[in-house]
Amino acid sequence: MQAQGKDRSNPFVNVVRLLAAGTAGGVLTAAIALPAVGGVGLTAKSTTESLSLRPEQLDEPPLPERTEIFDSEGKQIAQFYYQNRESVKIEQIAPVMLTAIISIEDFRFYEHGAIDIEGTARALAKNVTGGGVVQGGSSITQQYVKLVQFNKAKTKKEAMAAIAPTVSRKLDELRYAMAIEAKYTKNQILEKYLNISYFGAGAYGIQAAAKRFFGKPAAKLDLSEAATLAGAVQNPVRTDPTLGKTARDQLINRRNTVLDRMAELKKITVAEAAAAKKEKLGFKGTQIPGGCEESKFPYFCLYVKHEILTNPEFGATPDDREKLLQRGGLRVKTTLDPKMQKAAEQAIAKRVSTKDKPVAAQAMVVPGTGEIKAMAASRKFGDNKKKNETLINLAADGKHGGGVGFQQGSTAKAFTLAAALENGWKIDDGNSTGASYDIPTNALSPFRDCKGNRVGETHQVRNSSEGGGGFNTLRTGTEGSVNTFFMKLEEAVGLCKVVKVAEKLGIKRADGGKLQEVPTFTLGVNEMDPVTVSNAFAVFAARGEYCRPMAITEIRDRNGKVTSSKPKCKQVMDEGVADAVNEVMSGVFTRGTMTEVGGIGRDAAGKTGTTDGYTAAWFAGYTPNLASAVSVGDPRGAFEHDLTNVVIGGQHYGYVYGATISGRIWKDSMIQALKGVEAPSFTPYDRDKFGGCSKSCAPKPPKKDKDRDRDRGDGPWGNPDDDGPLDIWDTGEDNGGPITPGR
Repeated sequence: MQAQGKDRSNPFVNVVRLLAAGTAGGVLTAAIALPAVGGVGLTAKSTTESLSLRPEQLDEPPLPERTEIFDSEGKQIAQFYYQNRESVKIEQIAPVMLTAIISIEDFRFYEHGAIDIEGTARALAKNVTGGGVVQGGSSITQQYVKLVQFNKAKTKKEAMAAIAPTVSRKLDELRYAMAIEAKYTKNQILEKYLNISYFGAGAYGIQAAAKRFFGKPAAKLDLSEAATLAGAVQNPVRTDPTLGKTARDQLINRRNTVLDRMAELKKITVAEAAAAKKEKLGFKGTQIPGGCEESKFPYFCLYVKHEILTNPEFGATPDDREKLLQRGGLRVKTTLDPKMQKAAEQAIAKRVSTKDKPVAAQAMVVPGTGEIKAMAASRKFGDNKKKNETLINLAADGKHGGGVGFQQGSTAKAFTLAAALENGWKIDDGNSTGASYDIPTNALSPFRDCKGNRVGETHQVRNSSEGGGGFNTLRTGTEGSVNTFFMKLEEAVGLCKVVKVAEKLGIKRADGGKLQEVPTFTLGVNEMDPVTVSNAFAVFAARGEYCRPMAITEIRDRNGKVTSSKPKCKQVMDEGVADAVNEVMSGVFTRGTMTEVGGIGRDAAGKTGTTDGYTAAWFAGYTPNLASAVSVGDPRGAFEHDLTNVVIGGQHYGYVYGATISGRIWKDSMIQALKGVEAPSFTPYDRDKFGGCSKSCAPKPPKKDKDRDRDRGDGPWGNPDDDGPLDIWDTGEDNGGPITPGR
C-alpha cells in the first residue's frame, strides 16, 4: 500500500505491522523490547531493538478544583472555578457507572497493563492502512495520561500538542502510562480518570457531571444515567445537551451504544438494556453558578474574593492568588451572619429602591474582632445597566472591589472629639463661635498638616440656621453637630492630631489615596466606604482596641489542611478616652441630631453626617457588641447629582440629612440584627478625669435668665439668639451645615 511505502523507515510502523500480524495469526510477536507491565511480559528482539520503551514518570499537577465560600453557619454562599469539578473517591461513585465506563472505553481494563495490545494492534493497523491516526485504541490509563498533559498545558500550543495525532506523542503517552500502571492500582487509575474527564455542559469530573446532568451525586446514578455519562466522554462537545436537540439526540444514541455494549459483555441483560433505552434523556441542567454575580450575597462575596486576590498570605503574585481562587479547591468559611445580613438588606429595601439612582450601602462589624457580619446595598449586583445594576462593591473600598466612596461628612467629627479628649479636654470644655468660620489662606492659616506645612482654604464654613453661634461644649457641639464649633476645636487641637487619631482608627480613603489634610478634614471631606467607617467607630465600642476588618475565619485546602484566621487587633486609644467618646455620642440619640429617629432600646452611640451641598448622607453608630455605618449617595457623581429634591424609595425629599434615611436604616437594621442578643452597657466614663470643664467653661447666664433657662432645659450654655440648645442642635450639619470638599 502507498501508506506502507511512505512509512517503511518508521520503526513504530514496523512494530504495528508485527503486532497486527501476530494478533491475526494468534501468536503475539513484537519487534520491541517491553518490560513486564501489569503481568504481561513481552521480550521479542529484532532489528528495531534500539526502540526500547521505558517507563517515564508523569508530572501530575493537582486538578483544578472549585473553591467554595460559606457563611458563618456553614451554608455555601458562592463558588469560584476554572473548571467545575468536585473530585470524589471511587467508593463515592455508583458501581454501575464504573461498569459503564469500562465497558465502552476499555473493557479489558483490569486484564492488561499500560497498553491493550489487542486493541491497540487492531486500531493501529487501521491507522497504518488509512495513512494516519484514524482510530483510537488507547487504554483508560493512556487516556488519563493524555488528559493530564492537556490540563497542565499553559499555552494553546502546548494543549494542542497534548492531543496531537502523532506517533511521537503516542510513544510518550505509552511511556507515561507504563509508569502510571506501576505507581497506582487499577482502581486508583479509574478514580483519577473519572475525576479528570470532561463530560460536557461545563462539568468536569463524574461528581460535577452527575449533579449538572441529573441533579444528584455520582453515588446515586442509575443505569440509564451512568450509560449517558459514559457515552458523553467520547465527544463531550458534540453531545453537550445544552447545545440543543441535535446534540441531545446524539447523546441518546451514545447512551444506547453503551447500553448495547454492556449487554454484549453480559454486564447487564438485554431486557435491562432495552428498558433503559426507552427512558428519556432526563437532563436537568442543574445550574452551576460561579462568581459573585450568582451569589445571594454578592457584595460580601466580592469582598472575600478581593481579600484573597490582594492578600499576599494567599500567594506571592496576583497570578498565584488567582489560580488558588479558581483552581485551588478551597473551602472558605467567612464571618457573614445570615441574620444580620437579612436585617441590613430588609432595612435598606424598606427605604431605598433598586431602581433609584442614589444608593444606600451598609456594613456591620463586631468591635474587638473586626469580623464583618453583613454587607448590603440597595442596588442589585450585575452588569445590566438597563436594570440599574452595578459591579461596584458599594459597601467597601476600592481594594475590595469598591469605587471612590462618598465624602464622610460630619461622622468625621468623632475623630476631632477623640483628639480633643486625648489632648486633655473635658466633656464640658468648649468654645464660642459665631454663625460662620472663615478659613484663611495658607500663609495665614493656623492649620498645619502632618508635614508641618500651613494649609488653608479660601472658604467660609457656616451653620445652616441663622445665627447658630454661641458657646458649645464637646457634648453639645457633638450632639448638635455644630460646624463652626468643630472648626475652632480642630484649630485648637491641631489638624495633624485629628488626622493621626483617624489613621489610628483605620481611616483611609476608599480610593486608596492619601488623606486630604485640609482644615475641613473634621467636616468629612475625604471619601470613605461603610466598612472602613463602621470599623473605625467599632474602636470606640471596643474601648480603644482597633481590629483589622476580617471576612475569612477558616480555609480548608484540597488535602483537608485547615488554616484558621484570628483577629488582628491592637490597642490604639486609651480606654478612658473611648469611654468618654461613647458618653458624648450617646447623647446624639437623646438630645441631638437623631432625637427624632430615636434609639434602639439599648446602649448605643453614633454620629450623623451630611456633606456640603447634600452630596451624601451618613450615619455611623454602635453598641458595645456591634458597629455599623450606612451611606447614601449617587454613584454617578455626588456633586453633579446631589441629594436635594430627589425621590428615593418612592418618597420625595427636599433635602436628605444624615438622620433622614441613613439613620433610619441603621436603627431598623440594628434592632433586628441584635434581636435575642445580650444588651451590654458602655463602661461609665471617668468623671474625675473627663467630667466638668477645665479649659474653657460655659459662661454663667445672667441671674435674671437663670430660672427661665433652667425651665427651657438650656443649661448654662445659652446662645446669642436666646433660643436655647434646640437652636444650637438645629444649626448643625443635619440642617444643612455646609462642608466644603477638600482642595
